[in-house]
Amino acid sequence: MRLESTAAVLLVAGTLARGAGQEAFSESAAERDARMQWWRDARFGMFIHWGIYAVPAGVYKGQAVDGIGEWIMNSARIPRDEYEQFAREFNPSLYNADEWVALAKQAGMKYIVITSKHHDGFALFDAKNSRYDVVDATPYGKDILRPLSDACARQGLKFCTYHSIMDWHHPAQLPAKMTEDGRPVWNPTRIAEGRKPEFIDYMKGHLEQLVREYGTNVLWFDGEWLDWWTDQDARDIYGWLRAMNPSLIVNNRIGTGRGGMGGFTQEGAFAGDFGTPEQEIPDTGVPGLDWESCMTMNDTWGFKSQDHNWKSTETLVRNLIDIASKGGNYLLNVGPKPDGTIPEASVERLREVGRWMAVNGAAIHGTRAAPFRPAWGRITAKPAEGKLFLHVFDWPADGRLVLPAVPGRPRRAYLLTQPGTALKVTGEPGAADWVISIPASTPDPIAAVIALEIEGS
Repeated sequence: MRLESTAAVLLVAGTLARGAGQEAFSESAAERDARMQWWRDARFGMFIHWGIYAVPAGVYKGQAVDGIGEWIMNSARIPRDEYEQFAREFNPSLYNADEWVALAKQAGMKYIVITSKHHDGFALFDAKNSRYDVVDATPYGKDILRPLSDACARQGLKFCTYHSIMDWHHPAQLPAKMTEDGRPVWNPTRIAEGRKPEFIDYMKGHLEQLVREYGTNVLWFDGEWLDWWTDQDARDIYGWLRAMNPSLIVNNRIGTGRGGMGGFTQEGAFAGDFGTPEQEIPDTGVPGLDWESCMTMNDTWGFKSQDHNWKSTETLVRNLIDIASKGGNYLLNVGPKPDGTIPEASVERLREVGRWMAVNGAAIHGTRAAPFRPAWGRITAKPAEGKLFLHVFDWPADGRLVLPAVPGRPRRAYLLTQPGTALKVTGEPGAADWVISIPASTPDPIAAVIALEIEGS
């Protein structure tokens, strides 16, 4: 489903996102705003897809497997007992949670979302109700999530967890079908007759640990497209989670009816707290709806040794700006290697993004969507401070930056790289355009930012 052609559905989704959650757990609009405040202000977070799928890294029995890395169990039609062997090779001796969090923080990220359990059913924490986890099934033998949660607390980032409803390992979930040569096609799983309550209890055991013991601030669900998972299941789990922690934030993929890979919830379906467009940015944003674009740096989420199709730093920074200018969050993924290190290409790009954010972060964090999108770039806003931030991608050669007039009177304009030097602004309330006189060359070829202070609203 293309987002550009579904504006009506998305606007309905915004209403659902506000209303459906209250049906499952009552809160006022002011209480919801207070709960969502840190998340809305953050604008930028790190997604981490990591699990035993990093061991094969896209290769099975000597053959490269098509598709994204973390789906290799399904893509290569691997039976459970064969796939379990990868756990015996998972020994991330170089894993350093403080280094990961420091990298995210330096990049300007405010929260981390890590896969507690992906579709393959393997848990990265010490699950009390399973031995198919990093503590009990690997030579590493230590919890992954605990040190990451602690490192986030030390360094001031919010710790959050991804969790898959679909589970290719749990015996209550069965393959969708078998191939002619007897190998399993896992997606989407079927539920074994009479065993759905058993699996929901199992899932609740994981979720309760994540909320109570690991202090997760967001539960980021996935794998909800199963025909046996219902909206009522979603409402029940959501209400149970919010009763456990009223400040918890939950994405829309807990519910059914997501609009394809677009990540917005269709009319009548449970919408959680925010939409999750995947690998795309809504063309005009979605006013009234909290949303977050999750995107990869290359073509896969989990580590895949053959994937070297890396996005440029310019693309990553401009994606961040574009998303923030439309009122969304940017959840940018890394896929660590089996030794516990983040691929150097990802590290390099995050450090480069961090250098841009060190100067321009105030134009991203705590901002809201702007009502217009000029040809030369994007605009973010801090209405309470009377500020617009003009992100200039295409620097005008004539020294004149033209933008549509807004209510109020221009008070002061300056480059964020030169806050002490004012730029001349020509414009009056009601004028067709305002013009800012700018230097002959851009101070930043990726995106130079001009702060424009305005008297009045």
